[in-house]
Amino acid sequence: MNLSEEWKSLFPISAVFKSPLLLSGPSTRTILGPLAFNPLESTIICLFSSPSILPPSTPLPRLSFPRFFLTSSVDSSLPPSTSSSIASVFGPHHFQDDVASNFQDNRLQLLRCPGTNKFIVFFPAGDNSNQVGFLLLSVKNSCLDVRVDDNGEAFTVGCGFNQQILRISVNPVVDSGSALWASGGNSSGTIGYLLASTMYCIHWYVIEVRELGPDLHIPSLTCIGTKVFKTCCVVHACWSPHIPEESVVLLESGALFLFDLESCLKTDNLNPLCKGTRLKVSWDGSNNSGDHKWLSCEFSWHPRILIVARSDVVFIVDLRPDPCNVSLLMKVEMLGMFASVENEQFLSLAKAGSDGFYFALASDSLLLLCDVRKPLIPVLQWGHGLSKPCYINVFRLSDLRSNLRDDMHKKASESGFCIILGSFWNSEFNLFCYGPLIAPSGTIVSEATEFCKSFYAWERPSEILLSGNECHCGSCLVKEEFSKDALPVWMDWQCKKEVVLGFGIIDNVLSALLSAPDELGGFTLVRLISSGKLESQRYSASWDSIKILEEPHKNSSKLEDNLLFYIFDEEYKFPRKFKHLQLDYLNGYLNCDLDEVLVSKMKNPCTGARENESFNPEFHEILCKKLNSFGFGRLRSSPEVAVVFKDISLPSSIHEVALRMMWADLPIEFLQLAFSNYSEFLEVLVDRKRVSLDFLVVPDLPQLPPFFLRTPSCRSNKWSQKVPRTDDLVGPVLSLPILLALRDFHNGGPNSEEESRGSSVEAEFRLRCDEVMQVASEMAGSDPSSEIHEGRAVSLADDREETWAGSQTAKKFILHRPLAFSCGAEHTKGQSVYKEEVLRTLIFKVAEEEHAGNLETFGLELFDSLCPVKLRFDDASVSNFELKELKAYKLLKKQFSKWQGDFNLYEEFCSRSKQQT
Repeated sequence: MNLSEEWKSLFPISAVFKSPLLLSGPSTRTILGPLAFNPLESTIICLFSSPSILPPSTPLPRLSFPRFFLTSSVDSSLPPSTSSSIASVFGPHHFQDDVASNFQDNRLQLLRCPGTNKFIVFFPAGDNSNQVGFLLLSVKNSCLDVRVDDNGEAFTVGCGFNQQILRISVNPVVDSGSALWASGGNSSGTIGYLLASTMYCIHWYVIEVRELGPDLHIPSLTCIGTKVFKTCCVVHACWSPHIPEESVVLLESGALFLFDLESCLKTDNLNPLCKGTRLKVSWDGSNNSGDHKWLSCEFSWHPRILIVARSDVVFIVDLRPDPCNVSLLMKVEMLGMFASVENEQFLSLAKAGSDGFYFALASDSLLLLCDVRKPLIPVLQWGHGLSKPCYINVFRLSDLRSNLRDDMHKKASESGFCIILGSFWNSEFNLFCYGPLIAPSGTIVSEATEFCKSFYAWERPSEILLSGNECHCGSCLVKEEFSKDALPVWMDWQCKKEVVLGFGIIDNVLSALLSAPDELGGFTLVRLISSGKLESQRYSASWDSIKILEEPHKNSSKLEDNLLFYIFDEEYKFPRKFKHLQLDYLNGYLNCDLDEVLVSKMKNPCTGARENESFNPEFHEILCKKLNSFGFGRLRSSPEVAVVFKDISLPSSIHEVALRMMWADLPIEFLQLAFSNYSEFLEVLVDRKRVSLDFLVVPDLPQLPPFFLRTPSCRSNKWSQKVPRTDDLVGPVLSLPILLALRDFHNGGPNSEEESRGSSVEAEFRLRCDEVMQVASEMAGSDPSSEIHEGRAVSLADDREETWAGSQTAKKFILHRPLAFSCGAEHTKGQSVYKEEVLRTLIFKVAEEEHAGNLETFGLELFDSLCPVKLRFDDASVSNFELKELKAYKLLKKQFSKWQGDFNLYEEFCSRSKQQT
């Protein structure tokens, strides 16, 4: 067995039950300190807000290629299969991924002005984000002061091309800037370099700050070079940490270019074209990578050693020999133990630490810490559980736990690291902490750590809320998911929600000036919001992740239009079209004046082509047969309670039973209005097209309306040879309140508008609910109001069989209110049952005792002993079991009985039902 340290890294944290490289538990918490960081609600400050820093608008709607063909075709009869086959000729099209790729990089960068309490914030600006915007922030009296231009806007500098800036990167020059702050008078100095990359070009800038007075500094950007790549897109560009003037650019084809700005700094030309050096790198035939994409590049520990990442492999490129040496750092096939290699790919890469040896690498499922000195062997692995995490960055733990009140966890803060991994497009970010093995000084373990150089994961990953002003409790997350599902299929929820597009963490020196010393430490975050705002917020270290943010929790609502929409100054040019739906009957029912609406409709009868047509005689005969099988004979008397209770096969609420009784009480003439077939329907006009109506087919098995359990009809909006027109009986096509109102009107109900005010439908419904509840309670020998609110189950005893007219055998029922509903307030008034109670009180039939435990029975009756509920099988293909089926049944029953015994609420319910029956 391999007992070295490498084998431990093969088991990812959060992907295996007990990872060998995980430090967790009460004993380690006191040594490592708090590793979760929660936003402080009261510290949100809006630093700057302007439409100039809004992101560019996204094209809406964004339809898939087959959907585009289907909706844009002049021939509206184009079937979906044809549009899909045409779209397949052009290959795969990922519209969602194309839009999300514009928001995968951090759009905000910070640069500290050396020797001062000032720093500069850089971000894309302009109508199309084609300018570099920047602001000067300084710490004054524990607050951030923002300096803008003379017009109150952000400082900007153009790129020279009307292309959207996709990423910004800065590189500080500490030595040259320190002389500026040490000297007095009017002077200027270079404090860093900046590159802004678009899809096809790179722009390099010198960052300068001019000192106009003791406390007056003006930042400026000067473009020193531009490079346009006409045949291939730019994938990534990075600065060298060894030589500040050098940078490397990676193209979509895998080509690498090295640029040295020293020659550009010496020229006097404004915005000269930079001529970089194409690196002669051979990928050994891997250049034709197929569907694999090049991701990024970084400098390693040497100025001529690069780390280049592709979606399937990560390379180490050593440029020192000629030709250069290319070796493998990591392959995606190595992740097959804990990830599906078929769909797995690398997504992002970042340098971890300042020595250039360690790199953090993220794939679809895993996060890896790699060492260039140990290729193909990960140092650490995590299962991150994030969706397409394209952003990754590594911070020292001391930067996040700055301004500590004491030095209890100083050793852990100085030696620990934090990886922030997530996606700006999906608004999900997690924090992964790691570091060496730390033990109390003076112990044997602490002495052993001097020789152990392995990294360990410090606690499990925790979520970090970069927005800081939204609650992530379960209730708020469910509301947000429902809001996302309510959006049209062609609209992304990011177009409705305010999300973070970029962020930066202020260094620990300036962060200490913004707040008082904290017991556990913290940091100050500056973020760029998609609504065009620049905010700052304080984060505090904590032992546990925050559960509920009070203010955002109170204000949680549906998604609003405040993101990724371009603000136009001119008027709307296109014609507006509105669709109006006639909801007179629904509005009348909600306002309790349905009778009044019907009276007004009766005064203006419909005149159409089928005004004088009557029902088809054949259809009328089929309808009568169906209704007779349900117990709706023409000569039937008013329905008894037994007719309705006999139809209860599954747990039904008082509301459902009352509806069935009201349906059973309708005359046959009005039931004929409620059911029809498709040949009787008129097509309706929708968007200048005739569309057929759609209803559910009436089941063949005897059931009472409105048929809660049935299969949907097999049809579409256009009849065709594959889906021919059917003569199935469908319905109800009219709702019960309308039928009741028509019945009252036919029986001599309100004849005028004055008499029709106040709906009688609601009163009849409440009366029926009271009747069902009263009968059930009387048969159980209990008071209807007291039994319900105690949450107990009562039986409809079979000793009241004589009151059930027409009942052939004694049927046992249970009246039950689930305990989950017992926490609500009382909603009964006298003997009247309110809506909440009729929905929360259930009635169901129990199994017959003679079938329970009868092992000699090989039919479906065996299932009656599994639970108190009476089971009924529709269209059962198997009427009797053989020995093989009986053996499987006994095995399943044994497992099910074990689950029943472990479920306390079920055991309690069964005991109550046995006592009451």
